[in-house]
Formats: sequence, C-alpha cells, structure tokens
Amino acid sequence: MLTIGYIGNGKSTNRYHLPFVLQRENIKVKTIYQRNPMHESWKRIAGVQYTSDLDELLNDKDIQLIVICTRTDSHFEYAKLVLEHNKHCLVEKPFMETSEQAKEIFAMAKEKGLIVQAYQNRRFDSDFLTVQKVIEEGKLGDLLELEMHYDYFRPEVPESTHSFKPIESFLYGHGCHTLDQVISFFGKPDHIHYDVRQLLGQGRMNDYFDLDLYYGKLKVSVKSSYFRLKERPSFVVYGKKGCFVKETKDRQEEHLKLFYMPDHKDFGIDTINHYGVLTYIDEEGTIHEEKVKSVNGDYGRVYDDLYEAIINGKDKTITDEQTLLQMEILETGVKNLK
Repeated sequence: MLTIGYIGNGKSTNRYHLPFVLQRENIKVKTIYQRNPMHESWKRIAGVQYTSDLDELLNDKDIQLIVICTRTDSHFEYAKLVLEHNKHCLVEKPFMETSEQAKEIFAMAKEKGLIVQAYQNRRFDSDFLTVQKVIEEGKLGDLLELEMHYDYFRPEVPESTHSFKPIESFLYGHGCHTLDQVISFFGKPDHIHYDVRQLLGQGRMNDYFDLDLYYGKLKVSVKSSYFRLKERPSFVVYGKKGCFVKETKDRQEEHLKLFYMPDHKDFGIDTINHYGVLTYIDEEGTIHEEKVKSVNGDYGRVYDDLYEAIINGKDKTITDEQTLLQMEILETGVKNLK
C-alpha cells in the first residue's frame, strides 16, 4: 500500500488527481492540507483527513508520498520542505519556475534517496497513445512531419490580461503538456525553432506559440493559440507512405469538467466518431483509408508508475532528464518572445 497526502485542495487536486487515485486499491489518500479552510469549494471525501496544519502532513510517519498541487511559484519551496521531511514528492506542472530550481530539487532528492517527479499526466492522453501506436505499426513509412495542436477560442483570457510573467505564460501553462509528449517519444531534438508571441502586443500575456523540433529529417511542430474559433486537428502525422489525422483530443478532461468520473466504464473513451483516420499506400501500390480505434487514456497511470518506483524499486517512467529538458525549452521559448 502506498499512503499519500496532498498540499493543496483546489481544482488540480480534486479534478485531475483524486478521481484517478481513488480508483486504485493499492493507494490510500490519508491527508489533504489546505491553507485556508474558509476558501474550501470542493466536497470533502469520506475517510480522508483535512488539515490546515502543514506540519501535521509533513511529520506523519504513515505518509510516503506528498503531492504538490499549488501555484507554480510555490512548487520549489514546498518540494524542498517535502524532501527535507524525507517524503517522496510528486509536483504538478509546470514543475518549477526555472531549470536551476529543478536541478536543485532533483539533486536534493538523489542525495536523500527519494523520488521527486513532475505530474506529466498528458503522456497518457488517448490521442497521443493512439499516435504512438500508429507510428510503431509502420504503415506510415519513414516519418517526415508531425503536427500537434492544443487550441482554444478564449479571447477574453488574453484580452483581460495586461501584464506578463513567464510562469503565467501560455507556453509554460500548456507547452508543458505537449512538449513532454514529444520528449517522451522522440527524445532530445537536434535543434528547435521558436515562435512565441504576444498577439495583443508587448506587455500582454503570451497567447500563442509554435515550436518546431527537428530530429534529423523529421520535424515535430507544437502549436497552440487562444484565438482559434475552429480547432485544428489534435495530431497530424505524415510519413513517406501515408498520413494519420486525429481530429479530436483526449476526452478525459472533457468528462472531468462535466463531473463524469472514472468510475463510469465509458469515461474518457472515444466513440467511432472520434477515431482517427489512417491513409497509406501498401507494397502493391494500393491506397487504403481506415479508421483507427483509439487507445484508451488514463491519467492515473502516473500513479501506477510511482507505485512501482516507490514500492517495488522500478525506474521512473518520467525521468529527471526529460523534465529538465522540458524546463530548458520553456525558458528559452519565453526569452524568444515576440
């Protein structure tokens, strides 16, 4: 049994973590720390202790792992506290404000023989897992180009923002999803072209980014915008022998926002209308077009991997090197802001 506690009792904890953890019989949620109970807005969970005394959480000998679900600018100090109290640590993304902070936290964890990791749940998005499956099956041939889009039409967000902070940028807040997917599958790129913008002008929020990561002849484009009235496909993959288009995103977040939780058998599951389309030429020159059944996503697999690492001593799936590379790309991207 892995016994865990949380720092933070807001949307992140209650929407993106607890619904998956509570489905797992080998993990027990013991305590949730909330700094101000007067601001509590989520229904309490039966059997879980709630406290506004951080020391109660940090000094609890039963708790092996503490999950940090707070503002990014608090991650560094909270992670240090957790490690100082000899607890393993899972940190929401963006992991830290800077790569230097990340290096310090990873070094501290290594020195103490503890595990610290970023919560990169988007590795287990259905659309991304399906793209991996299609690539690995080889029908596309040698890969030439992959485009991944994370679009919104929320102009009110940038229009109501009149200042700029790197950690509150669109790149930090959303690039941390998609960049981790690229790094986890393709590794470190040969080089990167950055196009990071403030579409409403200098001094406003970063509301657009387009990063091209090059791996030999393969170009992977990571694109996102707040001004897309009609979203671009989630993924488009081109190879020498074909292409794969996945129009729709993973549905887990869609269902979570509707409070339709993982205890439903069809939670996050694509229907045939959501399946991607694979078009390819076979060895005889015949063109095929077929729908590809989506691989099921599951954000809770981050916790499955942590359980194996903490309890059974297996290697982490989300490595320190991958997280550091992502942090360095985010920092460089913000420095290239236009």
